Amino acid sequence: MSRFGLKVFAPASVANMAVGYDILGFAIDGPGDEITVIEGTAPGLKITSISGTKKKLPKEIEKNTAGYAASQLLKHLGEEGRSIEMEIHKKMPFGSGLGSSAASAAAGAFAINEFLGQPLSKRELLRFAVEGEQIADGAWHADNVAPSLLGGIILIRDNTTLDLIKLPAPDGLYACVVYPHISILTKESRAILSDTVTLDQHIAQSGNLAYFVAALYRLDFDMIRRCLTDLIIEPQRAKLIPHFQQIKELALSEGALGFSISGAGPSVFALCENSLIAETIGEKIKSFLLDQKIQNDVFVSKINTTGTYKY
Repeated sequence: MSRFGLKVFAPASVANMAVGYDILGFAIDGPGDEITVIEGTAPGLKITSISGTKKKLPKEIEKNTAGYAASQLLKHLGEEGRSIEMEIHKKMPFGSGLGSSAASAAAGAFAINEFLGQPLSKRELLRFAVEGEQIADGAWHADNVAPSLLGGIILIRDNTTLDLIKLPAPDGLYACVVYPHISILTKESRAILSDTVTLDQHIAQSGNLAYFVAALYRLDFDMIRRCLTDLIIEPQRAKLIPHFQQIKELALSEGALGFSISGAGPSVFALCENSLIAETIGEKIKSFLLDQKIQNDVFVSKINTTGTYKY
């Protein structure tokens, strides 16, 4: 006798977006995480398999971002004893700066909600997904989880309360995301950051962030080009990524609206005003990095406005 089940997919995401450390992010098409849930044969939630990654991820519910997000949702709904088996299929690189743990957490919460007949809205699932991602890096922030779950470009006013808004994504806006095959863990990347910011840095970066939000509402690429600059985080993290300055200069010379580090790295991204520019930048950075003996993956995508979905 067949058992009821379903499959969901949560996309990768780019966090920080140069001007919004821990408060801005957007979802992309292509890489992501897939989760299958089916009726179990014994009470409780169980992760039966994890595939698609060479890293050994834990199957213990309390140590797995998807499992923990799912378990917290089940607890909230009074369904802890429900018999559910979960399979996790990693369809994106681990430790890439593309929100791998966030995608797992978003997919875990979303899959359980679908399995139970959608008792909560997508927006109401966000808290459980953030709780899941917190298992991975110890920080409470939604700049990867929110776009992965909800889609689009997300601005988070306050991470503690998860007060956020989805910003407009101009037609024609493309992202070129490059993942160099090196390892940078989020915890390590956060540890090198200074906890002090000068007044001049604060003023300049606040202006860039405000101008970027205005640019999105005005659908103005020239405005984006003038403000998509990270004066605080990028200068500290750039040293972790080999040849960062060279590939940034390459991207800007080919017409990128802006270029910076995706999340904690090592992935980098360029925002572009059309697909041709994005594809050209991707090809040239890929070739440059291969010349430096660095394998890499390139993803060219419009802003993913769907977020997590059921197949």
